[in-house]
Amino acid sequence: MTTTKKAAPKKTTNKTTKATKPNGTKATAPKKEKTERKPSALDSAVRVLGETKEAMSAAEMIDAMAAKNYWTSPGGKTPSNTLYAAILRELQLKGTEARFVKTERGKFALAGAKVAAKKPTPKQQKADQNQTANKE
Repeated sequence: MTTTKKAAPKKTTNKTTKATKPNGTKATAPKKEKTERKPSALDSAVRVLGETKEAMSAAEMIDAMAAKNYWTSPGGKTPSNTLYAAILRELQLKGTEARFVKTERGKFALAGAKVAAKKPTPKQQKADQNQTANKE
């Protein structure tokens, strides 16, 4: 002889509804005032690069931002690595719309800004002289 279990009857609960205003509309939470946000590291990097008009590494940008009180790390151990990654991410995602351009390995400048040309190293100067000598 097999026994079957009978399903227990469902209990109904009274659901509480949201508070309503006297005119029957739902109450809404009061809107918070928009407060001015602190600038991000990327925004501060744009500001620093705009002021210096030269290509800088992420570490140099972090130092300049801290010296001018534009932005300070909230306690991270490697803020320059984080800034470097954020700049690369912006370059990757925005492409030609990015605020930065990579001028050389590890250095960035503002997009559209004229950056002073880097002085060639003695090795590069010698190579250039050899190329011009070979053309003659």
